[in-house]
Amino acid sequence: MTTGFARGERYSRGAIAFHWVIAALVLFNLWLGLFHDSLPREWKVIPVHKSVGITILVLTLGRIAWRLTHRPPHLPDLMAGWEKAVAKGVHLVLYTLLLILPLTGWLLSSNPARPRPFSWFFLFDVPMLPATPVIARNAHEAHELLGYLMAALVLIHIAAALRHHFLLRDKVLARMLPWVSRRR
Repeated sequence: MTTGFARGERYSRGAIAFHWVIAALVLFNLWLGLFHDSLPREWKVIPVHKSVGITILVLTLGRIAWRLTHRPPHLPDLMAGWEKAVAKGVHLVLYTLLLILPLTGWLLSSNPARPRPFSWFFLFDVPMLPATPVIARNAHEAHELLGYLMAALVLIHIAAALRHHFLLRDKVLARMLPWVSRRR
């Protein structure tokens, strides 16, 4: 497999930066969210989890703005139509979860019956969202279920990228890697 790319075959530097920063934060936050009960209390896991979630929300809004103004490379012509449809569908669901998961977490923290105000990395307070106890309770359930869905989709996304790289030996993964050459 060659690593050089012609102009337009690869994601822009901004898209690559957004992808890897958000990916790292999502993996870290999934770990915090799934294992917070077994981690030391002095780590202040939940306040950090909330701060990372808000960061993911803001970065995702930036990523969507970037995506709307920068055209992504086309999927390889050799990919079957169903594969392209699945790839686009999974990406759409991932983007949706990158927005909804932080919002549901924020809503559950805004429960007026049990408010859990928080600050962004202990630097400034994050305002509470308008929520009723019922909305907050539903947000809590949604946040938990959607967290598991996010974990599953992240695993599928990684498996698909590795499949493209090691089995199909195409450039699908390489076009998102920051260290791969831009020129042929």
